[in-house]
Order: sequence, then structure tokens, then C-alpha cells
Amino acid sequence: MHSFLQNLAFILLVAAFTTVVFHKLKQPVILGYLLAGLLIGPHLPLALISNPEDVHTFAELGVILIMFSLGLKFSIRRLIRVIPISGFIGLFECSLMIWLGYIAGQLFGWTILESIYAGCIVAISSTTIIVKAFGEQNLKSKFTETVYGILIVEDLIAILLLAILPTQTAHGEAFLNTIFESTGYLSLFIIFVLVSGMLVVPRFMRFVIRIRRPETTLVASIGLCFGFALLAKSAGYSVALGAFIAGSLVAESGEDKQIGILIAPVRDMFGAVFFVAVGMLIDPSLIVLYKYEILAFVALVTFGKIISVSMGTFLTGHSTTHSLRAGMSLAQIGEFSFIIAGLGLQTGATGSFLYPIAVAVSAFTTLLTPWLIKFSAPVSNHIENFMPRTLLTFTSLYCTWIQQLRDVSLKGQSRSRWRKLLGMIIGDTLILTVIIIGAALLTPKLIIMAQFHLKLSILLLQGIAVVFTLLISSPFCLGLIRCIKKIGLIFALEIMPEGNPQSLDRAAAPRRMFIVTVQFMVLSLVGLFLLAVTQPFLPIQFNVTVFVIAFIALFINFWRSAENLQGHVKAGAQMVLEVLSPNKETPASQERILEELLPGLGTITQILITNNSPVVGKTLAEIHLGALTGALVVAIIRKPEGIVSPQGTVQLKIDDILALAGTKEAILHAEALLT
Repeated sequence: MHSFLQNLAFILLVAAFTTVVFHKLKQPVILGYLLAGLLIGPHLPLALISNPEDVHTFAELGVILIMFSLGLKFSIRRLIRVIPISGFIGLFECSLMIWLGYIAGQLFGWTILESIYAGCIVAISSTTIIVKAFGEQNLKSKFTETVYGILIVEDLIAILLLAILPTQTAHGEAFLNTIFESTGYLSLFIIFVLVSGMLVVPRFMRFVIRIRRPETTLVASIGLCFGFALLAKSAGYSVALGAFIAGSLVAESGEDKQIGILIAPVRDMFGAVFFVAVGMLIDPSLIVLYKYEILAFVALVTFGKIISVSMGTFLTGHSTTHSLRAGMSLAQIGEFSFIIAGLGLQTGATGSFLYPIAVAVSAFTTLLTPWLIKFSAPVSNHIENFMPRTLLTFTSLYCTWIQQLRDVSLKGQSRSRWRKLLGMIIGDTLILTVIIIGAALLTPKLIIMAQFHLKLSILLLQGIAVVFTLLISSPFCLGLIRCIKKIGLIFALEIMPEGNPQSLDRAAAPRRMFIVTVQFMVLSLVGLFLLAVTQPFLPIQFNVTVFVIAFIALFINFWRSAENLQGHVKAGAQMVLEVLSPNKETPASQERILEELLPGLGTITQILITNNSPVVGKTLAEIHLGALTGALVVAIIRKPEGIVSPQGTVQLKIDDILALAGTKEAILHAEALLT
């Protein structure tokens, strides 16, 4: 006990000192905590703290309270609302990162099992680090909600991985029944705790708050936090999951803000303890020994996370700025990565080198995180300003189309058709997987036999094998393309109906763009899946070459459609100028006319620039309208002549009327910015 109190005293004193110093230097406090942990940890001569069990206890306390405070931000209702979208992003990003980590491990010559563990380690971001960084920078933007949703999904995936990884064989083959069994038990546990907790916790907290004693509310809240953490631990799951569920249930009482204020000082104290404890795990000698591996994985985590999260977020209909800021916020690994690395070491699945590599990568990416979050807005604005007009038009309209899709629900025949087509896509993908793996396994044996009997060269026989495999695969490839196109058409017709077949189809260009986009994205995802699954059976150079060639062909088709869409929007902008000319129609009738003339562009909204507007005299590039809001400026109505598809260099003047296209949320943000 004396040792424990001594260690806690050292940690809190050094945390207090670094908080003051780094606040005065205007640097992220997280960096100071990590440095302090390194200085007093067991790996430097000072070595004020050397008991690893105490370090683990301190870190776990910090995780429990930080996850509880995060749960307070997500009531059950809010959680249900964000999970579907965040679930897709989290699954997409984690799958891609696991595969990239596996490839990196193979390139370093690690075993299959070590490579799998490496992939799992780099897949999970740190909730603790991000919550602390957002709190320091006082960020409460829309993208932070997306980030929190992804973190929740990642934590659930991490818990599932911890259940599955011990079932891996020496060849890295997971038992499917164990995967389904683990997923089922986890789902049942969460449902049971949520349902039973909803009946008790909100009522109990409302009763406690009516007593009007802050200390009673604080003690009751923290008691529930640790109680649920212990319940999760007893069930074989993470304490972080239990603490988060406790926070979500307490939030259902409707007093989450009051409780959040009360718990903040305790959370911040143990949060500081957590980061100092992480700093203690950093061993400089091991960083030097594994410097190349650490640098490679730091680059993999940083760029892989930014790209995968940004892609997944954009696919769900968020703007490029929103997507990029989410990606730059999640570019680190943390507490679950340590647990996964420790599991590999404990079970003998990995060598002793993987744990220190995970700790070092976490430390370096933690150092980068505050800076990446801080500069995410300027970087995204800069990228948006330099994006080609064609791409800007597409990204704005794509977000509009996805929002429109969310507002409609497929019924009857359309729903049954797209489900049937989805089943066919999955079937074709699985058949292609079997064909490719079968060809990879059988071809060497058949070549040896053919060479012995036919006396032909190996190169010729390999060429024949490739051509034969392509011929067998081609019907299923064509089936994939046709099914995806049909699914794209089903959804496109929901938001852009064809109308009268005898009149001009004004939605043809945006509808075609939507279908091509669906084809491009789904085929790319199928290609990535095939690349990942067949990689152990084929040379990586061959796999990547085939994927890159196919991707380039798809992108060329996509870009042609995007340019066609840009031409359509430019022609439509001329119509906008004519319809919105002053004194012609009322605003309501103007919007109705434009919606009929320009289907697929959403509702064209007019915003007047008055002499009180803060953007008068500034260019579109200077105000970052597209980057900050996601809205597209279709045209500017200005006497004597308007401006069609204005560039970023156009300067805004008093009495300009901006015709904007975009999602409802984007238009509201644009209006707030402009007026």
C-alpha cells in the first residue's frame, strides 16, 4: 500500500508540473504527460516508478472514467441513431487496416499469426487519446460525433477480436463457429445489460438528483461506472465497454450535462494518470532496436487511418472536409492495441518484439494526434480549394443524393429486387474467390504434369493457365458488373425518377453519374476483398498489379461521367440565371421550376449578400464556402450579367444572389456563414 501511494503521488505531482509547463508553452498537455511518464518510468535512470502492476492499475482507472464520460455524450437513443452509419465506416476502416497491417508484417518476414496480430493492433484507434485531445481543443463540431460513433464501433470490434484471436491456429486460420459464437455472446451481453439497465439506472439517477446534493450525485454516478465496468470484466469483456454502457444509461436520465460537469475533474485527474502511465511503457532502447519497424508502422497507422476513415466517411454521404477531419482525428492506436499485443505475447502467438513496437507506435502517433486534429480544418480547406471543379461538383451532389436516399424507403418490388441482386453479388464474389484460390493451388501441379507430358515451356503453360482462369471467371465478373449496375439504377430512380418517356430526360446525366459511382465504389470494395482473401495464395506483386489496372479502368469511366455531370451542371447554371432573374417569379415558384428543370441537383436555394454580410469583398476561396459547408455555388445572380459555375477567385459583392445546391444541412451552414 505504501508503494502504491508513493507511486500515485509521484504520478500526480509530475502530471501537475507538466500541465503547468505545457500550458505556458501553449503545447498539447498530452505530450507533456507522455514525456513525464518516460522520465519517471522504469526504463530511464531516474526510475521513480518501477512496479508494472501499479502502472496497469493507474491506466485502467483512467480508461474507465474517460469511457464513462464518453458514454454520457451518447444516450441510447443517440447511439442507435449514429451506429448504422458509424458501423459501416468502422467495419470498412478496420478491415482495411487489418489487411494492411498483415501485409506489413509479411514484408518484415513475420509469421502469419504475428502478421494477423499486427493488423489487429493497428486497426483500433484510442478513444482515451481522442476524447482528451477534443477536450483540450474544445471541439464540439459535427465531425466529432462521427468520430465518437466510429470509436464505439472500433471498441466493439476490438472486444470481438480479443475473443477470436486465441482461437487462431499456427497457420492463422480462425474457426468460423468460434467467430459466430463470440459475436453472438457479445450481442446478447450488450442487449441484456442495456434492456435491464434501462429499467433501473435512469430512474435511480433521477431519484438521486432530486436529493439536490452534488456529492451524492457524483458518488452514485462513479459507483455505477465502476459497477458496470466490473460486470463487463466478470463476463470476460473489457472494462471500457462496461463503463461506456454505464455512461449511456445514466445519460437516459436526462441529467447528463449536470453529471458531466460533476465528473469532469475526477475524469481529468485519472486521464492524466493514464497518459503518464502510457509514457512509462516507452522503452528507448527497444525503439532504437526496432526503429525501422516502428517507423513503418507509424506511417501505416497515420496515412492508412486517414485514408480509410476518410473514404468510409465520404461513402456514407459526408462532405470531404467532414470526412478528412474525421480521418485525421483517428490516426493513432492506444489502449486496446496494448491489450491485443499483450494477448499475443501471453499465448505465445507472437514474439516478444511485437509488444514494445505497439507501445512505441502508440506513443509516436499520440504525439502526432493533437497536431493532426488542430490542422485538420486548414488542411481540408486547402485541399478543397485545389480540387478540380469537376470533383467539387461531384462531391457536393453525391452528399445530396445520399441524404435523399436516407429520406426514402424502398418498398415492394424494388426492395425484393435489390435484395436478390445483393445476394447474387455476394454469390459471384464468393465463386470468384474459390476460382482464384483453386487456380493458385492447382496451377503449379498441373504445369508440372503438362510439362512432363507435352514438353512445353513453363512460361507458355503459365500463360495458358492465366487465360483459362480468366475465361472461367469472366461470366461471374460480367454478372457482378450487371448486378451492381441494376442496384445503382434502382436507387437512382428513387431519387431521380425518369418522368415522361416522350419528353427530354433532364436527370439522365446525374442518374448516370450515380450509377457509375455505385459501380466504381462497389467493384473497388469487391476488388479489395478479393485482394485481401487471395493474397496468401498469390504473389503480392501480381495481385496488386491486377487490382491497380482494374481500378484505373474504373476510374477513367468514373471521370468521364463526372465531366459529363459538370457539363450538365454548367448548362443548368445558365437556366438558374434565367429563372432567378429579378422580378420574374416568387422565390417559392422559382425553386419549384428549377426542381422540375434540374432534377438530381437537389433544391436550388437563393441567399442574398447584404451590406451587413461578413463575406462582402472576399473571394469564394477565402471564405472556404465549399470546404466549411459542403454547399456548391451553382451560379451568382449579379447585374448586368450573372456568373455561371463561379471559380474560387470570384469576389462577392453587395446584392449578389448565390444559387446554392447541396444537402439541407450544408445549405443551413452556408446561410449562417454568408449572412
